[in-house]
Amino acid sequence: MQSSQHIPVTVLTGFLGSGKTTLLKRILTEQHGHRIAVIENEFGEEGVDNELLLQDQQEQIVEMNNGCICCTVRGDLVRILNDLQRRRKSGEVQFERVIIETTGLADPGPVAQTFFIDDDIADAYLLDAVITVVDAKHAMTQLDQSKEIREQVAFADRLLLSKVDLIDAEALQALKLRLLRINPRAPISEVHFGQTDIKQILDIRGFNLNAILEIDPQFLETDEHDHDEDVSSFVFRSNKPFDPGKLEDFLSGLIQVYGQDMLRYKGVLYMKGSDRQTVFQGVHQMMGADQGRKWQAGEKPSNKMVFIGRKLPKDLFMKGLQQCLA
Repeated sequence: MQSSQHIPVTVLTGFLGSGKTTLLKRILTEQHGHRIAVIENEFGEEGVDNELLLQDQQEQIVEMNNGCICCTVRGDLVRILNDLQRRRKSGEVQFERVIIETTGLADPGPVAQTFFIDDDIADAYLLDAVITVVDAKHAMTQLDQSKEIREQVAFADRLLLSKVDLIDAEALQALKLRLLRINPRAPISEVHFGQTDIKQILDIRGFNLNAILEIDPQFLETDEHDHDEDVSSFVFRSNKPFDPGKLEDFLSGLIQVYGQDMLRYKGVLYMKGSDRQTVFQGVHQMMGADQGRKWQAGEKPSNKMVFIGRKLPKDLFMKGLQQCLA
């Protein structure tokens, strides 16, 4: 039996570009009084969410890269959770709950398994809920094309709809009905740029093992999980600044040609003539940028852009971005 001594864990999932990091950043910056340890997992050799989350605050984020949290690096998840518990007992760190943000390609099932089939983890942690963020603008197409998002919706204890302002009322209603058909037990609420009541996310005791076993009778037995082999990622890095005009023209051309296959792209950019970072993000044909924090004294400005997509021509992207440097 799990008691109040267990550390509650929230698994934050959702397809690429749904708004998980935006929601997590809001949670970390709100004055809610909770002490939270965050475990970040990103698809590919290197991620940028750590920089995105730490624009304005000093939290420490545990990163897990070069794999999916639900399969190849799940051993790392067990190790990190055990290490956090050891450091907590020794007084080295202080936290009262954990949030795990999965890669957008993760099946939350094997992540949830961890809290039931590993004895040390089960003794220390309580799986509080699986929260799935759904991109209302692109969800219908994503649900048609990706089994990962269907798994994320099916396992959710709460469904949060982002970008609802980008679709009309009829499309929103159709999406909600489709989500209800996949998962009739998960309440659906709308979020705007991560703005939602913290009580809708933490301490909701929403995870029901019996309900999950009805969806997946082999939940506690199987460890299998396949990914779309067409999806891959790559990173562009440079210590030279971008020419803003050249970069905007090049990226605009890219999304016109490859936008449907550009599942997610994001980065922290060094722009000519600016003493601040530029935080850049995009999903399919939707692209935007915001001004970030100032480059710190002693910090070498640089560019790091991550692209995740289906059969994207890496060489074309890399050469084009190289030509956009000042």
